[in-house]
Parts: sequence; structure tokens; C-alpha cells
Amino acid sequence: MTPLPNYRPKQLSLGPLEAEILNTIWELGSVTVKDVHERILADPERELAYTSVTTVLRRLTEKGWLACDKRGRVFSWRPLVSRSEAQLLKAHEQLQQFLAVSNPDVVAAFADSLDSASCEQLEAIAQRIQAARRAREGQ
Repeated sequence: MTPLPNYRPKQLSLGPLEAEILNTIWELGSVTVKDVHERILADPERELAYTSVTTVLRRLTEKGWLACDKRGRVFSWRPLVSRSEAQLLKAHEQLQQFLAVSNPDVVAAFADSLDSASCEQLEAIAQRIQAARRAREGQ
């Protein structure tokens, strides 16, 4: 079972352009503003100011998603969280929000609406949780 990463961004929520730019960075590894700007403008249907890319990179850095490195006069950005770690963190946050409802009737209504494939997934998850508990108790 994959544990949650130790590092977590300060703010998990991302706007559409932030998410797009973060996906680009995950694909490229380390980027400059020019790298991201050129990638977005490769789509002839898109328009985006160079300064807008700079602003989004700065915002992602403030939210804790990216680190900024300066080499001479060139700034480059790299992810602090991998794509798979981000998926784990977001899923954990959504689960916590769901569990915060803490109303058995709401949870039961949700469970009643699941199709058989979803029920099978939940059963598999329950089995993994039980295995993790047994492993912890055996330690």
C-alpha cells in the first residue's frame, strides 16, 4: 500500500490553468517560463501572455507545488510533488471531506446508489484496509 507523502503543498486546490501548467511541468521535469509558454502556444487555438505564465508559476510556488531555482539570470521551476503523490493527496482530501459528513444516513444513501463494479472496488478497498490493520497489529 502506498503511504501518503510526507510533504504536502500548502494549498491543494488548483485552477484550470494552474493544473495545465503543473501537468506540463510533470511531463518536462524542470521548466522555464519560455518552456511552458511555448508548450501552451503550440496549440494554434490558444492565446496566453508570457506574464500570465510567470504569474501562475509564482502562484504554484506560493501554494507549495513548485520550487524555483535561479541560475544566473534564468529562473527554472521543478515540482515538489510527483503526479502520483498529488493524486494520493487529492484522494485523501476528498475522502476526509466525505467522512466529515459523519451522517450514517447520507453515507448509506451513497452506498445504495453504487453499481456492482463500484461495490467490488469498495470491497477490495475494505480488504486492503483489513490487511493493513492486521499488519500494524502484528508489528
